[in-house]
Amino acid sequence: MAKLQDEIRVNYTNGEINSIISDRTHGLSTFTRHFNQNEEFFLKLDEEFFVPSFPIHHDVSSQTPTERYLETLKIFLSGVVPLVPQVFGELTYFFDPTDILKPGFFQLYKMGDTHYLYILKVDLGFKTHDHILIQQGTNDSTAEYRTQNLFLEGTVIPLESVEKLDTKISSFKIKQTIDQVWIGETGRGYMVQGIWIDHELTKFFTKLFLPPQKRTYPYYPFQCKYKTICQEIIDFDAQGRKKSAPYLHRALTFVTPLMKVIQKSLQTEDFSEDLPVFKAIKRRVPPSWNELWEDLTIKPYLNDQDMKEYLIENRS
Repeated sequence: MAKLQDEIRVNYTNGEINSIISDRTHGLSTFTRHFNQNEEFFLKLDEEFFVPSFPIHHDVSSQTPTERYLETLKIFLSGVVPLVPQVFGELTYFFDPTDILKPGFFQLYKMGDTHYLYILKVDLGFKTHDHILIQQGTNDSTAEYRTQNLFLEGTVIPLESVEKLDTKISSFKIKQTIDQVWIGETGRGYMVQGIWIDHELTKFFTKLFLPPQKRTYPYYPFQCKYKTICQEIIDFDAQGRKKSAPYLHRALTFVTPLMKVIQKSLQTEDFSEDLPVFKAIKRRVPPSWNELWEDLTIKPYLNDQDMKEYLIENRS
């Protein structure tokens, strides 16, 4: 799946990998949800799984993975999918030549007249403090390791249209609702840096739809990506994903007419819940829209290596 500025193209999928997913996604498993100290999300599984060594290099102009890459991915998925069947249920594999160490899977939803694309990306990279090394990586291959921690990211993206070629999906055009996230530069010479308001918009959207005084750091349910509002999923089963989609649809319907005002307010000031624009819009959000996150709690703790992590729980 290649990414353009406002389009995500489906270039390649694989029938054998899709069969591995469909054949092994029956039943439910248990796991806990966490963020590590770098704010990376992961699932802690009941059992360890094996991550084989993947080839690092790939020609981005080639839309098809190598046989070695595919065979290695099949080994990985055959081991991990049965441990978390609900995470992969109903998904279709896609290959992104620009991001081969984060294999992706997708599903399409529709709310009203708008399609939504769910993308699951699994991070295969070796993490020193989270994984147990079996074989050191090289310049050409990743490390081989075992772990209980599955790092992934689930995102729901609003779409303008879905294009098909010979009855198969070929591309997704993103419904962009934000004009510009770049607002200027700072510094001089080699120290010039761009000023972007993606993160400020993310905090604005998230706080707008969370219950008052609710703290969910480092989890932001609504995020500014692809010049629009996307939703980050932490309920990975098919029911949880489907349950979340209406919240994004409702949030987009509410916020889109106000987007220029929101963007303008963040071009001169960092986000704060005391911003007059935020307070005025927050008062208009019906309290019932907060219900999805009312029972959500984020608990910081120290892991076995005395490093800070965060546990996500639902009180109910």
